[in-house]
Amino acid sequence: MKRRQLLIALAAGALFGPAARSQERVIRIVAKKFEFTPSEIRLEKGVPVMLELTTEDVAMGFFAPDFKADVEIVPGKVARVRLVPDKAGTFEFICDVFCGDGHEDMGGKIHVT
Repeated sequence: MKRRQLLIALAAGALFGPAARSQERVIRIVAKKFEFTPSEIRLEKGVPVMLELTTEDVAMGFFAPDFKADVEIVPGKVARVRLVPDKAGTFEFICDVFCGDGHEDMGGKIHVT
C-alpha cells in the first residue's frame, strides 16, 4: 500500500510540480543606480508570481520584509524570488545591499488586491 501512495505522490508532483510553476506570472525587475524598474508591482492575493531580478551596475539587493523575500542581485545573473501574497495592501521593498550614494532612496511598492 505504501508503494502505491508513493507512486501517486510522484505522479502528482510530475503533473503539478515544475509544470505548474512554469505557468506562474513572471515579473522582470531591473535594478540600477538608484532605482528599480518597475518600481511599483501589482499582484493578486493568493496568486503566485516569480520575480526575476537583474542588474548591470553593481551588486544590489531586493528585500520585501512583509513577504520574507530577500535576495542579492549580482551583475550578469538572474536572481529569482517566488512570492505568494497572503494579504492585501501596499508593501514596500528596498535595496538592502549598499550600492553607492543614493542607495537610501532606492525602493518600490507592491500593491496586492
